[in-house]
Amino acid sequence: MKNVHSLADRRGFLAAGAASLAAAPLTALTASATAAESEQRTADSPVVTPPTGKRILLSCKLGMIARKRDGQPLSLADRLRLAGEAGFDGVDFDEAGGFTPQQARDAVRESGVFVHNAINHAHWKDRLTSKDEATRAGGRANIEHCMKVSHAAGGCGVLIVVGGGGDGPAEVIEERCREEIRKLLPLAAALGQPMLIENVWNQMFYDHEAPPEQSADRFVAFVDSFNSPWVGMYYDIGNHWKYGRPGDWIRAFGRRCVKLDVKGFSRDQSKFTEITEGDLPWDEVRQALADIHFTGWATAEVGGGGLERLREVRLQMEQAFDLT
Repeated sequence: MKNVHSLADRRGFLAAGAASLAAAPLTALTASATAAESEQRTADSPVVTPPTGKRILLSCKLGMIARKRDGQPLSLADRLRLAGEAGFDGVDFDEAGGFTPQQARDAVRESGVFVHNAINHAHWKDRLTSKDEATRAGGRANIEHCMKVSHAAGGCGVLIVVGGGGDGPAEVIEERCREEIRKLLPLAAALGQPMLIENVWNQMFYDHEAPPEQSADRFVAFVDSFNSPWVGMYYDIGNHWKYGRPGDWIRAFGRRCVKLDVKGFSRDQSKFTEITEGDLPWDEVRQALADIHFTGWATAEVGGGGLERLREVRLQMEQAFDLT
């Protein structure tokens, strides 16, 4: 029996070897074809990157970009190109709820214009502070979608509004949204997408009815409560000029200040303005950004339009940050 088994083993071995030799040319051809297809895909889908060497990169919101040009509808890629034509370094994809990750990736590759961030404005409705569990779950899903869109597009973050002060006592709603954000940390880490909290008029982390000069301490304490590199601030310079001095807030945020939103505001008239209008102290902003060694994206959030309007906004940003 031993000899029979040995003979069978030898026959099996020889048969397997012959099959391997016969298959070798086919395997080599398949590998070669796969490599060629990969090279073609790479050629057709270049990696899009923003300009390098800039301390502050200028961006506009996707929602600012016109949907038509000369009466003709623009595709998503066309709209991104329009921002590039206007001289922006990239775009903040603030219409993420209306597109799939694949659509965002394809538009970036087709246009050659970088997308650095994603936003889903449904965060105002699907609040992480809501007492309704289903509403909070919807908020998490929105943020997860934004992470996937930003990641697919090549971006590096998502802007979030954590909720609304009207949902309950401060200590209750802050813990509610803290718990929801913690659930999202694994995905943020896996995709490399920090969740960046914007300071908005949502009656959280500041006193909506109190006059200036309020501090950023409550924002800082909330961000620090996560002790995570995946939670930071998307500081809107114009939003809280009504409540505190932007230079002081930027210094308080320090390393937590990952990205900036840019608009003007007039304390005297209590209204938002063009970036270079109003009475916002841009000299204080510039000095504070230098003090914390800020390097990153600054995104306009003002009225948009076509090419000329976008160019006008970009020039305003260059003036505000003294980049001319």
